[in-house]
This record gives sequence, C-alpha cells and structure tokens, in this order.
Amino acid sequence: MRVGLHAVLRRCSRASSLRAHANNFTQQFRSLHPFLAALPIASRHLSQRSGASQQERARQETSMRAAIHTQFGDPAKVLELGERPTPQPGKGQVRVAMRRAPIHNHDLWTVRGNYGYKPELPAIGGSEAAGVIDALGEGVEGLQVGQRVVAAGVHEAWAEYFLADASGVVPLPDGLDDERGCQLIAMPLSALMLIEFLQVKQGDWIVQNTANGAVGKTVAMLAAARGINVINLVRRDAGVDELKALGIGNAISTAQAGWQDKVRALAGDAPIVRAIDSVAGNAAGELMALLAEGGELISFGSMTGEPLQISSGDVIFKQATVRGFWGSKVMQATKAEDKRRMIGELLTAALDGSLALPVEAVFDLHDAAKAAAASDKPGRSGKILLRAG
Repeated sequence: MRVGLHAVLRRCSRASSLRAHANNFTQQFRSLHPFLAALPIASRHLSQRSGASQQERARQETSMRAAIHTQFGDPAKVLELGERPTPQPGKGQVRVAMRRAPIHNHDLWTVRGNYGYKPELPAIGGSEAAGVIDALGEGVEGLQVGQRVVAAGVHEAWAEYFLADASGVVPLPDGLDDERGCQLIAMPLSALMLIEFLQVKQGDWIVQNTANGAVGKTVAMLAAARGINVINLVRRDAGVDELKALGIGNAISTAQAGWQDKVRALAGDAPIVRAIDSVAGNAAGELMALLAEGGELISFGSMTGEPLQISSGDVIFKQATVRGFWGSKVMQATKAEDKRRMIGELLTAALDGSLALPVEAVFDLHDAAKAAAASDKPGRSGKILLRAG
C-alpha cells in the first residue's frame, strides 16, 4: 500500500522536523536514479547533511582501517584490524564513509569460506552498512556528498569506506538513526519478500520455526501489520520472552512437551495454510504435520544441515507441497516496482515503530573478532554492529 508523506509524518516522533524538509525533499527526490525515483513518498525524505568541509572532501585518503581476514576460518579467530587502500568509486558508484555495519550470519559464513560467495584473500568482511556518501563516481546523478544512505548486497562493508552502486543505495530519513538504518535492507527485505512469496491474505494462519532469528522476528512483525496470524516457534523457553519483549505474540517453545497441541489450540478451527522451515531435519516434518489440507511448506534454511525429513503420508493425503525460497533468485524475479514498494513499506514500518530493529552491542572495527563471537552467541536481544571509529 502506498502511504502518503503526511500520513507518515504524523506517525513520526520528529514530525515537525520532517515537515520542514518535505517540499524541498520531494523535488530533489524526483531526480534520483530509476530504482529510487518511484519509491513511496514515505521513504522520500533525504537527510541533507553538510558533511565534511570542501578541504576535507578534496583530501584523498590513501589508506583506511578495515576488519580483514587472511584465511578462512572461525571469524572470532581470523578477523583482525588491518590497513587497506581507500577505494575510489568507479563509474556509477558512490563511496560511503561507514558509520554502522551489522554482522549477519551470511557474513560469518563467508569469513568461514562456507558461503556461495568466496572472496579472494586477504578479504574485508561485511555486506550491508549505513553511512555518509563521501565521493561520487562518474555519471552519478541525484545523490550528493554528505547524504546518509544504506546499502546492502555490497562487499567489504566492514571498513572505514566502502563502495556501492549508486542504483542500489537507499537514502535514510532523519527519523531513522544509523543503528536501525544499517540493518534495514538485507534481512527485512528478505522477510518481506518471503511473506509475499507465501501468497497469504489477511486472516490466514501460518507457522514458522526459528522465530527469534533476524528474519523470523521481521516476518512476525511485518506479517502482523498485514493482518496475517503467525505462530512463532522457538527452541528455547527464553526465546518466548525475547519475542514478547519486542511485542511479538503467539510464541511457543518447542522445548515444552505438547507444544504441537498448543499450536493447534492457538489456530483453533482455522487451517494453518503455510509453514516456514529454517531448520530442516525432523523440524520440517513437524511443521508439515501441522499444515492443513492443501498447505505448503516453505524451505527457507537448514540450520541442522540435514535433509528434510517429511512423512510421505502427510504429503500424499494432505496434498501438501514443498517449495524452496532462495532470496537471490526471488530478488531477480521481483519486478522493480515491487522492490520499490517493499522498501517504502520497510521505511514506513521502521519510522512508525511497527518494525523493531534492536541492537545488542556496537563494537569498533579493531574488535571485529570479539563482535563476531558475540554475534554467534545464542539468546541475543538484537544485532551486533560494527562502527568505523
């Protein structure tokens, strides 16, 4: 749903400040590159910062600090602070002075050497970050030095500076701080695409495991905002309280005996039409058993690394189906206008508080190894972030 600027402003805690910039901003935003030019108005409030002085902008830094690894392995052991040449933006690129960068699971898998993308060594980690545009490459229009942006799907974000395609950066509104802004795109956009992939409507019931993960929490919040009923499964009793602290209900611990009966009691007579599995192994079969006739199991991940263990009887007699969801493939197949709409929805949700993006701790780049260890610990209440200084 497209949301008008003034409707969003009324819900923002900094409404008066936002209104003061609205008219000027709208004119500036219309000149942005095609990916951003049609974003819903709610996301069209650029943060105009003066940035560095002309003298500082003219000064070309020759080196920068970065969290690097010279071998693949345990991120808590192989990540270290290093010096690398400051990258120069090429045609169609911007250079961003990093302020905050989240540590995602796929970032850690990349450092281990176990992800689809395997960088050349020595490598700088990180794939998403927020910061301030520091330099523009040839041909870049509609963006300016000093502008706050977030970029996902980039490489080498765990550094004082990183490069991003101008067509892929998203301007951040003033009402969204760096801590939330830096984690706005990768996981939340995957979660929103997953919700749309389910093809469910208001009032439908779905169930998901690993609900206290980054994507799981976002699915729960965004689906609830659309009127979709989500039953959120966690593997630890403490996970129920973690979700409640974020305002996420319908949480059930699978560590408790009879948890399946609790799931059925929550849904009542309503059919559970979709299940999202991020664990695989026996967990997939447990979700399949909860589905109604004609239901669908979505395989989103495999925390156990095991094959799906599903009862053939459930598949046959329920006429249930199993589909895989791979974010990269779905992203490629998603129309540009749908991407713009979803990013606008995320910005609106982050601004009005319906999408919580909690942070547990922020580490400096020189403590990247400690940050990676903290990110790997179970029971976190929010993301672990890195800062440039």
